[in-house]
Amino acid sequence: MKYSKWSLFVITVSSIFFFVTHSITLHASNLVNFAKENRVGFGGWVNSGVTFNPSQTNGFNGPVAFADQANRFQLNQLNLFLQRSVISETNKWDFGGRFDFLFGTDAVFTQAFGVPTFDVNSGEPLNRNNWDLHICCSSTRTYGIALPQAYLEAHIPIGENGINLKMGHFYSPTGFETVPAPDNFFYTRAYSFNAGEPFTHTGLQANYAINKNWSVLGSAVTGSATGGWDGGWDKQLGNWGGVTGITWTSDNHATSLNVTGTYGETSTQSSESWGMYNIVLQHRINPKTLFVLHHVHGFADGVLLNNLKYSNVVKDAQWFGFVTHLYYDLTANLSVGARGEWFRDRDGFRNPSPFRIAAATNLVNGAPMSYAGNISNVTITPADYYSVTAGMNWKAAKTLNLRWDSIRKLNIRPNIRYDRVDAYHTAAYRPFAGNKDQILFSLDFILPF
Repeated sequence: MKYSKWSLFVITVSSIFFFVTHSITLHASNLVNFAKENRVGFGGWVNSGVTFNPSQTNGFNGPVAFADQANRFQLNQLNLFLQRSVISETNKWDFGGRFDFLFGTDAVFTQAFGVPTFDVNSGEPLNRNNWDLHICCSSTRTYGIALPQAYLEAHIPIGENGINLKMGHFYSPTGFETVPAPDNFFYTRAYSFNAGEPFTHTGLQANYAINKNWSVLGSAVTGSATGGWDGGWDKQLGNWGGVTGITWTSDNHATSLNVTGTYGETSTQSSESWGMYNIVLQHRINPKTLFVLHHVHGFADGVLLNNLKYSNVVKDAQWFGFVTHLYYDLTANLSVGARGEWFRDRDGFRNPSPFRIAAATNLVNGAPMSYAGNISNVTITPADYYSVTAGMNWKAAKTLNLRWDSIRKLNIRPNIRYDRVDAYHTAAYRPFAGNKDQILFSLDFILPF
């Protein structure tokens, strides 16, 4: 009798387990089917790597951002996104949107930091926005959370090809390189991207394809005290700026030319101008070879400068850069690339070293402090920056015929980079651990999912 009771108990528990798991599986399957039918996608990627810098002893790669940690491992980006893509058809409305969550060492460069700790014109303290600053992890000195995109999107059937409209917080349409690791060939970024352009905007953005060769975009952006760059949701909403652009693409899609620019008043406290323009030419020489030229030129009027040349000097600041890229596909799974750059921070306004410490500066009990390090170690001066980067992208799992689906998209990227700086019309500048130059050896991977 005792054995029968236990048998009945086991049968009962097994039946309940079967029905519960079957119900969960059924509901999960229904949820997946619902997502597919409604074009709702969830995905992301992991980007992590290490950089060996034989000349650095203080843990930073000077003014190099993103892969800025010398001789240590970084989890740069654990990025998750939820998205409903929009179908751009001319005869009907369609709606969608996207939300991104990013955790890692790149978060501090990706947050809505467009309201700086101090007003760039007067030096007075500012109230920073509360969108994604200080969510977590400042005690680690390197890790954080950013919410770089949160927008709704609509396709509006106006005109011959319709208009795509974004409303919210989104990546900037300017430039060639970008924040998401899978969209870049190299682990490190160019100075022109780090210091020359906006990363994100908050506001409205409209895109319109005039025909198969020409398209235009226009944006109204807000929430920023740096001319509409990297704005948030709850501060400086009275300060509106604009982003405009035009793109030409050849009939065979081998060549494209993009010109974009931003312009606005610096902040609600200042009517001084802040803006930039950039030009990106892409040409596919043949099916395996891509050549890119990128030029950026920015300005900020009436800014208060404090650097190794200027002390409490109000001046119109400018910066510009020239970058060239060349990429070649050796095989379907192996590509090589090279990048060369000249970037001038003419007035010592845009490119501090170490960049992370400056980016993480905030007021604590009325005094400026940075959770990323000692702000007295941050230096900046008018200077010319030169860099040359070479590397490869290797789809290792595909090359080795590994059958595990989860790593089929794994991309391994060994890189070597050389940097040099020359002070511009001022005393010698040595931001690379007391040196004028440095060499970086890096190895990282990207795993989309």
